[in-house]
Amino acid sequence: MNSHEKMLGILDLFDSGEDAVAVTFEEMHERLGYTRSTLYRYLKTLTDAGLLTSLPSVGYMLGPRIVELDYKIRTGDVLIRAARPVMEELASQFRGIALLCRRYRFDVLCVHQESGTDTIHSNYERGRRRSLLHGAASLGILAYLPDHQLRKFYGLVPEQFAAAGLGTTLKEVKAALREHRQRGWVSTTGDVTPGVTGVAAPVFDSRSEILGSLSLTLRDSRTNSKMIENVAERVVFCAGIISKTVARS
Repeated sequence: MNSHEKMLGILDLFDSGEDAVAVTFEEMHERLGYTRSTLYRYLKTLTDAGLLTSLPSVGYMLGPRIVELDYKIRTGDVLIRAARPVMEELASQFRGIALLCRRYRFDVLCVHQESGTDTIHSNYERGRRRSLLHGAASLGILAYLPDHQLRKFYGLVPEQFAAAGLGTTLKEVKAALREHRQRGWVSTTGDVTPGVTGVAAPVFDSRSEILGSLSLTLRDSRTNSKMIENVAERVVFCAGIISKTVARS
């Protein structure tokens, strides 16, 4: 890695788990293996840029610039702005929780949530990342990955595809995902959160490439096959509106 990649690698330390809130200098030195002088120099640069901040008794934490950038994303992101109105309507109509997710590497990141009920709670909140292999919001994206990316992903974790029930060979995985594409939506029950059913549809960019997914989470006790089909029809319609709005932006 060059020096810029090494410096940015410090930020990856805060991505190693949801409890990775603060990291001390000594922990960084041990985990990264940089010389102390190099690490001090990188930390000064990141701190001056506002990407990191520090407290003497705690260590280094993500800095105020991250918060500022997050505000700009929440208020100015084209995808979120296009999705928010239809998500509010969808969540209210079916008394569920609408989630907007984006593909992030070989994971899925929730970027916005709208709730139309207080009877269920989704901890899949903005900023939380999950596997592409579990849950309707994830499978709604996975089904549309380009072939070369799917091959690469499968090659990295074939055992995880099998554990997720998608198949023990790449051919079987492709067949399972093809069924999702042909239907146009994905439904799972209790795959991520017990007692809830998720229904998701893909969201595309202006080049018709997969960008993310729109999903609705409902209490499992309120669902049946007919209701799921009705919900799916509406979710697909709303996802289409978002895709068209993004394409025109």
